[in-house]
Amino acid sequence: MNPIPNHIAIVMDGNGRWASKRCLPRVAGHKQGVGSLRRCVKACAQRGVKVLTVFAFSSENWNRPVEEVSGLMSLFTMALAREVPRLKADGVQLHFVGDRAGLSPKVLSGIDSAQAATASNSRLVLNICFNYGGRWDIVQAAAKVVAQGRPISEAALSSAMAMAHVADPDLVIRTGGEQRISNFLLWQTAYSEFYFSDRLWPEFDEAELDLAIQSFGQRERRFGKTSDQVLAQASVPAGA
Repeated sequence: MNPIPNHIAIVMDGNGRWASKRCLPRVAGHKQGVGSLRRCVKACAQRGVKVLTVFAFSSENWNRPVEEVSGLMSLFTMALAREVPRLKADGVQLHFVGDRAGLSPKVLSGIDSAQAATASNSRLVLNICFNYGGRWDIVQAAAKVVAQGRPISEAALSSAMAMAHVADPDLVIRTGGEQRISNFLLWQTAYSEFYFSDRLWPEFDEAELDLAIQSFGQRERRFGKTSDQVLAQASVPAGA
């Protein structure tokens, strides 16, 4: 198998705890986390990863304290203005995935501008899941298929998912020591490999990314087959 995953998805957990350990407001941890994401995007592109998907703001995060949600929205718009020129220069194509209902006109304008500015890039696709939930994704896909008058099927739902523009994640990384999926890409991670890191997201660096990729390279991905079948298939010459 390819030791480098084509698509990595990350639950960027631990920003608030990083800040609390330093007696800082939680939003300070989120600001620090932007730097970690910047490093991770660069490292993924350098290592040949083609798609990176990150969980930036879940549909459940609206339940957090009002001041934290407000701070996250302000940070998001500021980060877009600051980071998009760099991402554009580095060949990164931005996609924002999630429910746009409830987002302010300022946030929506930033999203549209960022996607338009990077639309022609092809080195790395960066999906930012913002106001996203895996259950929301499945429901909106089903509603879309029904509205089109198509029968519900696995293929029909897959084509209607918010992440239909990329292949499913090969590797899912969660930082912060927690070991749960938290309503992230429920449909798309059916056969993903998982890697859990004890590092809080602001502490996640290139070395930790390499450990996750190394772990992925040691996995046998069977997709319901036996090991013997996988080995036999791998031994067949390409084009045979």
